[in-house]
Amino acid sequence: MASGILSFAFNLVGQHFLSESLFGVTLLAWVVLLFLSAWRLLRFPKAVQIDLLNIRRVFAFFTLVVATDLVGILLNQHGYAQLAIACWAVAFVVWSLLLYLSFSVLTFLTHPHTVNVVHGDWLTSIIGTQSLVLLGTAIAPHLGEYADYMMVEVHLLWMLGLVLYGIFVTLFCYRIFFLSFKPEDTSPLLWVIMGAAAVGVNAGTGLLKADVHLPFLLSLHPFIDGVVMVMWAWATWWIPLLVIFGIWKHGIRRYPLRYEPALWSMVFPLGMYAVASFRLGLAADFPPLQWISQIMLWVAFATWCVVMAGLMHFLYRGFRQT
Repeated sequence: MASGILSFAFNLVGQHFLSESLFGVTLLAWVVLLFLSAWRLLRFPKAVQIDLLNIRRVFAFFTLVVATDLVGILLNQHGYAQLAIACWAVAFVVWSLLLYLSFSVLTFLTHPHTVNVVHGDWLTSIIGTQSLVLLGTAIAPHLGEYADYMMVEVHLLWMLGLVLYGIFVTLFCYRIFFLSFKPEDTSPLLWVIMGAAAVGVNAGTGLLKADVHLPFLLSLHPFIDGVVMVMWAWATWWIPLLVIFGIWKHGIRRYPLRYEPALWSMVFPLGMYAVASFRLGLAADFPPLQWISQIMLWVAFATWCVVMAGLMHFLYRGFRQT
């Protein structure tokens, strides 16, 4: 996810070498992770079942939807429209199954029914929903007579993503601002709050730029314009606050900063924010947003490099200990 969004972002700003390099990393990582996930499902089905029925883990499976949609976007960008359509179809089926499974787990299975159970991975469901919008708008021109069907679908998905975000972010804000908040509660997953807003901006600008023919969809453009601006402002507001959380945890409370897979949850939102700012700048014809985008893109890439170095060091230490 992190590499894929940066590949897309670098292509937007004309950095084709970095874009192509990260595209290769994205495809390799996607194939490897699909293989490992399938192997785990076949080898340890009970463990997968436990994760799927765990309220703190089930929403993490939406990363499969997001990653598949991002691969589809990059494949379409490289001229493989049919493969991109196949990616959307697979992602939509997985999204549909996970959406109702996760909310059934949230509703019916035993857990403390308080906001203390909220988890950063919950917002991955919103990112998964909006990623279907991003890929859907990209492949719609290749669907011929069914293009209008896809455009109606992605508009509905975008609105559903907004509703889900409103529900979840309310719980997150209440949990963070009005209940006891400890350093261990500050996880890189909190960056998904900003990332989920940014992907809503990105998907909304995609709808605004898409070739729409149905009058009732065109009538939604003023509404989409306003919501996109609100979501971008909201995402922007979160960035300094999340930095403050990190300083408080690691600088003031002296929690050691070590590599953990959750650190990738910082890279993807930063990359998505860069893309959202760039595309909003184009849609609004406001160049300063594109300047902000380029700054944030290099911040995201620097973060990617640091986290990748941490991963390599972690793997090297694990190899030496075996």
